[in-house]
Amino acid sequence: MYKDLNTPIRTILTPGPVEVDPRVLRVMSAPILGQFDPAFTDIMNEVMDMLRKLFKTDNQWAFPVDGTSRSGIEAMLCSVIEPGDRVLVPVFGRFGYLLMEICERYGAEVKAIHQEWGAVFDPKAVIQEMDDWKPDIVAMVHAETSTGCMQPLKEIGQACRERHLYFIVDAVASVGGVDVRVDEWFIDGLIAGTQKCLSVPAGMSPLTYNERIQKRIARRKKVERGIATEEELQQKAATFIKSNYFDLSMLQDYWGPRRLNHHTEATSMLYALREGLRLVLNEGLENRFERHKYHERALVSGLKAMGMELFGDTSAKLPTVTCIKIPDGADGDSVRRMLLDQFGIEIATSFGPLHGKILRVGTMGYSCRRENILTFLGAFEAVLIRHGILVEKGAALQAALDYYTNENKLSN
Repeated sequence: MYKDLNTPIRTILTPGPVEVDPRVLRVMSAPILGQFDPAFTDIMNEVMDMLRKLFKTDNQWAFPVDGTSRSGIEAMLCSVIEPGDRVLVPVFGRFGYLLMEICERYGAEVKAIHQEWGAVFDPKAVIQEMDDWKPDIVAMVHAETSTGCMQPLKEIGQACRERHLYFIVDAVASVGGVDVRVDEWFIDGLIAGTQKCLSVPAGMSPLTYNERIQKRIARRKKVERGIATEEELQQKAATFIKSNYFDLSMLQDYWGPRRLNHHTEATSMLYALREGLRLVLNEGLENRFERHKYHERALVSGLKAMGMELFGDTSAKLPTVTCIKIPDGADGDSVRRMLLDQFGIEIATSFGPLHGKILRVGTMGYSCRRENILTFLGAFEAVLIRHGILVEKGAALQAALDYYTNENKLSN
């Protein structure tokens, strides 16, 4: 006989997923509405309006794709890319390779340029490659959680616009935690996620795109036979969008006034997204960005006082992810396991060339709180001591407390 589900209480300090705000969990238990009930379509419209504010855009189209963040990335790329398109992907961590993978699967000719993990690109190097190779599309990650680095985008976006290229950005790890300006940075298509700085469960991927992309996907539109009009059945796009589920042209008809019956909306997840967005906007975007920087500074001050060395270019550091070099003689997986088993704290390792070399601490959304920073620093010190690592005992918590005392701007 199966028992009631009773999950353990954790302090989640990974770069995603993060702790879900209790107010988000509450609304997920609200009664289910039909997807074309006016009460539900009002919620859909509210979500679109709130996403525009979050993304700092006047785009008509801003809505979530049902699925994890990868679903939004795939929907954007498969809807935009036509076979033979040349796509330039600047790679400075794991998720640049994901962009390459998806572009290749939809028939693009992909060229990557590479930056050492732990650093970001000089925008001029990306622009020079654009001029040399002449791509149709530039696809780039904004915030690389695998390395804890954040790429400046405005200069690259402006260069793309001047050259009539499409600029598509994976901002899954940054939206809601750091400033993202879709229109000002000349971003044509941007993808976000729910399970990071928005503090909503994984399961939706908000995105937005401008009129340039809207016109491109309109040329490739193919409405499925069971719901198409007679006129639409006669239309034959030369290179129609190959995915049905991720077809942005049909999804925008679902989210627009037509309410095309494309799929059944993930009702409770949309409730969760609406509440998460409401909390973000009510906090105030600039206040929220400052909160993430505030607790990041406390965390870093504690780690440095303990004697830890951070990984990566500090001038390009992502405020919501802190990467710690694993001290010589320590087993990173053992450290993580003891933090989880003894203290109920989860942090992350990394991927590829950084696996076993760094630990990653995520301070995103609802997880980004004073009590989590202080609890982690105390537990991390204790675990390192148990692993025979020499640290400045007691210094981490005192340094963080000193910071909070001297910079007492926020109540949590």
